[in-house]
Amino acid sequence: MGVARLDAFLRRHRRIALDTSVFIYQLENNPRYASLTDRVFSWLEQPTGRAVTSTITMTELLVQPYRDGDQRRADEFYALLSTYPNLDWIAPTLEVADVAARIRAAHGLRTPDALQAATAAHATVSGLITNDPVFKRVTGFETLVLDDVL
Repeated sequence: MGVARLDAFLRRHRRIALDTSVFIYQLENNPRYASLTDRVFSWLEQPTGRAVTSTITMTELLVQPYRDGDQRRADEFYALLSTYPNLDWIAPTLEVADVAARIRAAHGLRTPDALQAATAAHATVSGLITNDPVFKRVTGFETLVLDDVL
């Protein structure tokens, strides 16, 4: 059932945003979410799949390898993800920071989540995939929470 709902979501959207959790589950091959994240990344490899994420995602992904002193793993993550097809990495600008502050003030999101939501809004995506229901508070794009489709 989850894969069918995810596929329907992906068909509805030409360009989506991906929250950090999607990358973590994929990189760790999380058994609960692997069937879903595999589907997202397969879709992204197709010519019609397009996604964005904030560069804050890379920050969050590299913390554990650096904490573990595992430079090789950090380099692998960076090399793989920074060149992933049809994935745009968007660095926060002053405009994105302003939108993030407005989202944080209006919806009570933590700063990293507000930056992800502001990046999605700035990139004019129509959908966002996450596992954090807090993003449902933000209007302007449809949010798919992975736990909701399992």
